[in-house]
Amino acid sequence: MKRRMSFAKRSAFLNCTILLLAGCFVFSQIAIASEVFTLDDLLKLKYVTSAKISPDGERIAYTVRVPRKADDEPGPAYSELHLVSVKTKQSRPFITGKVDVRSIAWRPDGSAIAFLTRRGEKAKKQVWVIPVDGGESRQVTHSETNVLSFKWHPSGDKIAFVANTPKTEREKALMKKGYDFIYFEENLKHRNLYMIDVDMSGGTKEAEQLTEDITVWAFVFSPDGKSVAAGASEKNLVDYRYAFQKVHLLDLESKSLKQLTNNPGKIGNYVFSPDGSHLAYAAALSQKDNAVSQAFVLPMNGGEAINLTPENFRGHVNWINWQDNSTVVYRADEGVETTLSTIKTSGNGAQRQVILSSEDNGGIIFEPPSFTRDFKHMALVGESPEIPGEVYYWQPGKEPQRMTTVNPWLSERTFGKQEAIQYKARDGYEVEGLLIYPVTYQEGQEYPLVSIVHGGPESNYSNGWITRYSNPGQILSGKGYAAFYPNYRSSTGYGVKHAAFGYNDPAGVEFDDIADGIKHLIDEGIADADRVGLGGGSYGGYAAGWFATYYTDLVKATCMFVGISDVISKRGTSDIPYEMLFVHMGEKLEDMWDLSLKRSPIYWAHQSESAILIYGGKADTRVHPSQSMELYRRLKMNNH
Repeated sequence: MKRRMSFAKRSAFLNCTILLLAGCFVFSQIAIASEVFTLDDLLKLKYVTSAKISPDGERIAYTVRVPRKADDEPGPAYSELHLVSVKTKQSRPFITGKVDVRSIAWRPDGSAIAFLTRRGEKAKKQVWVIPVDGGESRQVTHSETNVLSFKWHPSGDKIAFVANTPKTEREKALMKKGYDFIYFEENLKHRNLYMIDVDMSGGTKEAEQLTEDITVWAFVFSPDGKSVAAGASEKNLVDYRYAFQKVHLLDLESKSLKQLTNNPGKIGNYVFSPDGSHLAYAAALSQKDNAVSQAFVLPMNGGEAINLTPENFRGHVNWINWQDNSTVVYRADEGVETTLSTIKTSGNGAQRQVILSSEDNGGIIFEPPSFTRDFKHMALVGESPEIPGEVYYWQPGKEPQRMTTVNPWLSERTFGKQEAIQYKARDGYEVEGLLIYPVTYQEGQEYPLVSIVHGGPESNYSNGWITRYSNPGQILSGKGYAAFYPNYRSSTGYGVKHAAFGYNDPAGVEFDDIADGIKHLIDEGIADADRVGLGGGSYGGYAAGWFATYYTDLVKATCMFVGISDVISKRGTSDIPYEMLFVHMGEKLEDMWDLSLKRSPIYWAHQSESAILIYGGKADTRVHPSQSMELYRRLKMNNH
């Protein structure tokens, strides 16, 4: 669940995380060098957020996240477009400043780059195209609603895009008269697929609507451009995207639509083989799996999908593509590392070949690659414990080459050591996490500890750059804290069995694992038992509420950001009720009232002795603000 914060809110969060805990703890004086990573550093940090290699493999287009300054208008970070030469490693700015360039895509002939942006105070997000060898960018689409995603047609002469159905003239007239009633989850507008001819002169073309009466979430073209594979569902609800999305085949001439996949649960990306004979897709193994985890291949001429994932794979496949017509390539999280593997479509999954591993390539955690058709040139966004997102160029069989340095001043900072740790939970189960030591760490000395809990819980921490506005690990390190990032049971990256432990058992072994990790660090002599704090957002916020109430004897302070406090009311106010039923709870609410109540922080609020900061978003649809209000009220009514 991705959330954005304004500059002011990010700054407030970081200060609250650090100051609240500092206010609750009594510290000895710790001498810290002036060149440690600071809050101010974090708020000026840039990241490469995407990298796409040109069809000829000679250039990489990439976007850079540039944070707003304190005196800028509120809003998300800016996103700039840059180009770097693979041969010279020389980078040049392309579209920079106070801009928002997203979803970049090379034209198939490499002559231009398409992207999403909005220009003008009340403008909608549209597809624009800019020539790479000179010339101004041109607006291609003129959709009445925001363009949500797009793809080039293989010919390079058309672009297909997804946008919501606009309001009718009658609806607009009624709204002006005040008849703007909310029909909760009833009068939904579909996300439609459209296609438009590309006019590089900047002229206005009429888009053709390709779908109706169904919501399209994502799509890819077949190699011959005659059809589209589209992930779609009956309703335009995020819950339907998670729980009921199937891949359909759309014939572009007849506009006929037929279902291709019969995935029982969540689905990830999908792509045609180069000859169009098969469709590869990443998906969950079963309806109750909380995340995409497997690699499948489906023959287009009929037949069942084949699972190419190794049996009992101790990882999660989260992206899939093709090396050639008979070889699939997929990216996976495996513990705190990432891997890129290939497997023959005729194989049984056990014969995979790992072609890139973060563990064996300088510790670089990498995102899914962009590659040329011959699979010889790749662009990657990579990071490490001391390097935020940067562009890397990679040729299979060689070492990845770093192409950019968007924060050269980082070389002047001293960072706390970050490493993977393993420990035994109370039932003997082995759990893994990441630990950032204080910059001034000395063996045998105890330090204040902050546990930073990820949300989801279908997520995990990889051993890359893990300091963000909500995860201020290196900032804490510079202030003399240890920071603990646990991949507790229910996390992804350790196989479907590990991820399923929280099924029908919220706040059970999941949060016990976190408690056991804290106790492990205390027993190891790293953490001071009297100076422990915990923070997190969403499901991590649920953990913060649980530790402030149920495990109050273990933590002195917690920060609960958009956290769950009442499992019963959460199921009636969240925008993902089916996902909660299928992949988390396993039973309808009326069949588990007692468990739901006793796994709620409000049930234990009367015994809380921990300081707690509760905060969230007033328009949050995933974790309703009433979750924060309920815990606040229960604590206040018990004289907290």
